[in-house]
Amino acid sequence: MAPVVTSISPTQGSPAGGTAVTINGSGFTGAFAARFGSQLATSVVVVSDTQITATTPAGSGTVRVTVTTPGGTSTQNVTFTYTLAVPAPVITSLSPPSGPAAGGNTVVINGTNLSGATSVLFGATAATITGVTATQVTVTAPAGSGTVNVTVTTPGGVSNALPYTYTVVPAPVITSLSPPSGPAAGGNTVVINGTNLSGATSVLFGATAATITGVTATQVTVTAPAGSGTVNVTVTTPGGVSNALPYTYVAVPAPSISTLTPPNGPAAGGNTVVITGTNLSGATLVLFGATPATITGVTPTQVTVIAPAGPPSVVNVTVTTPGGTSNPLPYIYVAVPVVFDVEPHFGPEAGGNTVVISGSNLLLATSVDFGPNPAAAFTVNSDSQVTATAPAGTGTVVVTVTTPGGTSSVGPGDPYYTYLGTPVITTLTPDTGSTSGGDAITISGSHLTFTDSVTFGGTPAPFVVVSDNFVVATAPPHAAGNVSVQVHTPGGNSNTLPFTYS
Repeated sequence: MAPVVTSISPTQGSPAGGTAVTINGSGFTGAFAARFGSQLATSVVVVSDTQITATTPAGSGTVRVTVTTPGGTSTQNVTFTYTLAVPAPVITSLSPPSGPAAGGNTVVINGTNLSGATSVLFGATAATITGVTATQVTVTAPAGSGTVNVTVTTPGGVSNALPYTYTVVPAPVITSLSPPSGPAAGGNTVVINGTNLSGATSVLFGATAATITGVTATQVTVTAPAGSGTVNVTVTTPGGVSNALPYTYVAVPAPSISTLTPPNGPAAGGNTVVITGTNLSGATLVLFGATPATITGVTPTQVTVIAPAGPPSVVNVTVTTPGGTSNPLPYIYVAVPVVFDVEPHFGPEAGGNTVVISGSNLLLATSVDFGPNPAAAFTVNSDSQVTATAPAGTGTVVVTVTTPGGTSSVGPGDPYYTYLGTPVITTLTPDTGSTSGGDAITISGSHLTFTDSVTFGGTPAPFVVVSDNFVVATAPPHAAGNVSVQVHTPGGNSNTLPFTYS
């Protein structure tokens, strides 16, 4: 069966001949001739059944390329053009002009007329071409030694030569690992100390590659892979493979947590929480539900964190270390408390009276304050009610409740409490009256605005508050004789004045 020619490279060359052409196709085994038009190629090398390399004879114009085997001559219309427009390549510099004896490094060859480069030789050894433009050819240098000439071949011919020097790169040596052991799960940072470590391309822990994160002449920093037992660590550079040092994988016990202090906090987060437990060294992650906390301190038995924000709810807190993830413990996000009302709104400056505080989110109350003064005592009745004993104070103050969720602020409602001075009465006008009662008695004094009772000898009398200094009472019936008149307000009982029934 006749051979088949599918393509050639390059497709043009010098009329003088001498262009190396690769012929692609099939059925080339046993080929004994390749023609460019009617002229035989000056050399033919059968590379495989699908490829031949041939050197063009002299010629002109565009000619058909054919291959002849014992099976016949190809008939496909694949052509080669002889052209005078292909100038010879010229190379001006190599970057870099030297490299390791092992090769494998990238070299950029600068010059002119480099389009269509088909071969780059380092001495007699071909480099791998990875990129070609009119002014640059990029190659991967082959292995070699000493100083060799570099040349570039294009359809225009072979370039001038430039020297390239193979340098001897000393073998890497490693002297210590820091640390020399780590968790079986890997993921920890290991610093490898030594010499001649520049250009490190691989670090193996046994047969497993580590992730290189930093390289200097004396250190390679890596992230250890997972493993078990004791393995050898080696470093590979252009100078070869280093000596080995042992690294031991240790079984890290799983973390366990027993308490959270405090076990609750504000929905806004930002508070410090201390997590107590065992096997907590190396903690890398603390989750409040699905939200990570900021770790500020770690010991084998404690992890200190800044709690993240979260909606009012109960979430699970877990700690992750190289040994795994701990058991969960519940943490309560507490809503900010709200105080709607207090009852009564008034009380004596001496304090000591009972005040019922109404609101929401009060269940975990830790303190109750009347302005700047803490309540003498308080009892949480429910999430919406707290009973407190008012402390001493003066003026009008805001009553606040503090919980792990924060301190209540002034909002809807009436959370105000007013301290009242003890009422004082100075005169009764008149200070006598009929035993049948009904006399209008003007009581003068101070702190009388909130008067809630007036008694004549213990008998309640009708009254009207005129101002903070005057109350008009109607004397009740009473037997003849002297009785004590007293006024009461939320600020307490007044002094008494005598009133005579006649």
